[in-house]
Amino acid sequence: MADDADDKALAVFEEHRGTLFGVAYRMLGRVSDAEDLVQEAWLRWAGAPRDDVAEPRAYLVRVVTRLSIDRLRQLNARRETYVGPWLPEPLPTDRAAAGPQSAPDGAERAVLAETVSYAVLLVMESLSPLERAVFVLREAFGLPYAEIAAALGRSQPAVRQLSGRARRHMTERRPRFVVDTGQQRDLTERFLAAATQGDLDGLLAILAPEVSLVGDSGGKAKAPVRVIKGADKVGRFSAGIGRQAPPAAGFHFLDVNGGVALLVTSEGRPHSLLLLDIADGRIQRVYLVANPDKIGHLPPG
Repeated sequence: MADDADDKALAVFEEHRGTLFGVAYRMLGRVSDAEDLVQEAWLRWAGAPRDDVAEPRAYLVRVVTRLSIDRLRQLNARRETYVGPWLPEPLPTDRAAAGPQSAPDGAERAVLAETVSYAVLLVMESLSPLERAVFVLREAFGLPYAEIAAALGRSQPAVRQLSGRARRHMTERRPRFVVDTGQQRDLTERFLAAATQGDLDGLLAILAPEVSLVGDSGGKAKAPVRVIKGADKVGRFSAGIGRQAPPAAGFHFLDVNGGVALLVTSEGRPHSLLLLDIADGRIQRVYLVANPDKIGHLPPG
């Protein structure tokens, strides 16, 4: 009987694992930490008196949300000593979808970008942990205010106030970039070709005048420690690093965080990841993730 109960508990947990990971990742922007919290939620679920749990999903979301808030506060303190700009850990889009469909269509991809794109995750960094939790649960997963209130241990009026504040903040600061994988792929290919050929004119043709480049190395790889701004500076930097390909370089297009990304490998191992934000047919922002701790989990191709 005990084995049957354990099997049932595991089956119920696995049914909601994708949602739990999706909540934790959006809260933290880190794949490894999200996986750790999901595992901790499983341990709590396995040891809980489950006969008293009427709504397993609500119970599990509550556990993961509270764990995420605590972990986020710890991470925010650590980021004060992070070397250079901090970027989220890239996440393959099929995991971000947290559903049975591995290749989201255009409409689903646009919805994903509203909560999992780099541009949105970085704006969410400026929300308080509670505001971020409400925004994620409401906007990404559509939970009712009553369920969010129970998850956070707050009243519904307080949660509605947090939601309104978070939504206004996101609306004011969230950039409106194009979620068109065809255009992203085309401009990424053109960026790669121009950079590896040292073609500054080719780069300037596709970079917006106010483009910025954000690099994340964590002090463990080569990347700019400050944001580079302006087409000329970004173009010259890109042309410079493009001519310095790593040993046995490989270039692989991946579906990451709701968009197209370019993974550069060296001798078959991840070396760096490039993501582009696009608007008005030009590159508005370049993200360069070189921290090996953040890209080691990405599969080439």
